[in-house]
Amino acid sequence: MASFAKIGLNGKVIAVHSVVNEVLHDSNGIEREDIGIDFLTKLHGWSVWVQTSYNTHGGVHSSGGTPLRKNHASIGYTYDEDRDAFIPKKPFNSWILNEDTCLWNAPVAYPTDGGKYTWNETNLNWEIKE
Repeated sequence: MASFAKIGLNGKVIAVHSVVNEVLHDSNGIEREDIGIDFLTKLHGWSVWVQTSYNTHGGVHSSGGTPLRKNHASIGYTYDEDRDAFIPKKPFNSWILNEDTCLWNAPVAYPTDGGKYTWNETNLNWEIKE
């Protein structure tokens, strides 16, 4: 199955739909994104779609294949056309976008002592969960 993000205002992902792979094949059997977009546009009457991959997270394909658009799209993500990437909602104002992964990083690294922590935006640090 192929996945496509329905893109709304300001690049916001407003839905994600699946399409069977065979729908995307041209007369030579080559899979093409534009065919999927045409299919979904006719089906839903919406013309702004971008293909996404369940196997892509942080710019890495889980099966060793070619990653597609940094992250799998989800509702509330933003499609950044300049980066050609799906970016999740920023979790806290202090967090910084990692340009390689298009994921948000805390300004302080997560502790590696095996404990469970939550981010404290007021103090800008990780606090142990109780």
